Amino acid sequence: MDGEIRIATRRSRLALWQAEHVAARLGIVHPSLAVRLLPMVTEGDRILDRALAGAGGKGLFIKELEVAILAGQADIAVHSMKDVPAALPDGMVITAVLERADPRDAFISNVHTQFDELPRGARVGTSSLRRQCQLMRARPDLKIATLRGNVETRLRKLDQGEFAAILLATAGLERLELGARIRERLAPDRMLPAVGQGVIGIECRTADKYVRSLLAPLEHAATRRCLEAERAFAARLGGSCQSPIAGFATLAGDRIDLRGLVGSPDGSKVFADRIAGATSDAARLGTALAERLLGAGADALLKSLAMDGAH
Repeated sequence: MDGEIRIATRRSRLALWQAEHVAARLGIVHPSLAVRLLPMVTEGDRILDRALAGAGGKGLFIKELEVAILAGQADIAVHSMKDVPAALPDGMVITAVLERADPRDAFISNVHTQFDELPRGARVGTSSLRRQCQLMRARPDLKIATLRGNVETRLRKLDQGEFAAILLATAGLERLELGARIRERLAPDRMLPAVGQGVIGIECRTADKYVRSLLAPLEHAATRRCLEAERAFAARLGGSCQSPIAGFATLAGDRIDLRGLVGSPDGSKVFADRIAGATSDAARLGTALAERLLGAGADALLKSLAMDGAH
């Protein structure tokens, strides 16, 4: 395949790593294809003084990239799927997903070797309401403080003594060769991952058949099945960044197991359940699990959180 493909990407070191990783994969399957990166600054990168939940949510990291594609300035965008809202803009599709990296959350501290060592009242940094909810549920005594910025900025704040510990995604740290900073990889039973955590997705115009054919060899079918279940779960909940929502699917043969959680930011209310079935039913299972949690009380909780976020 000759020609050129242009990748819209954020400028952070992790985003650039992901874009370069996709470029390298494309170079292997299409040796004569030219790949060009178009680094951009997104609204999410510019807002560093407050939590994303109050600024408009996780879509802030991808909107400018999607606009560039729709305007014909770029052909694809490479995303961390945990940053991608459940509903895509009209005319856009996640055309390929790569094999999932380690989906777990990482506990990082310069003082404590594991989460259970944190003393009472310890200050823990995270920008995620999902992590905050589960931290507070496990340890209501902890002081949770907002931690924003790229991975390096967050680690620097830890090193400067602002926090006893911070939580970050294992996959991002390992992609940046910072895995040595991880003290403990938190099991999903303790800290259920975000929907799509550890998955790199490639977005393009739905109608762009040429680009979609170029990307088809990068698709990882098992990861796609898990992502379908998780994203259907999130879509049915209508989750935004104001809502602590977690969803994580695993495959065993032709069976898929999906765990889901919805909670309040302070961890005082948590609705959690799991569902299993045929992998071919992945999306339907995600919807069914969401319905189950909504019926158990998550519906009223999400509505109250949406009301709080509107004020």
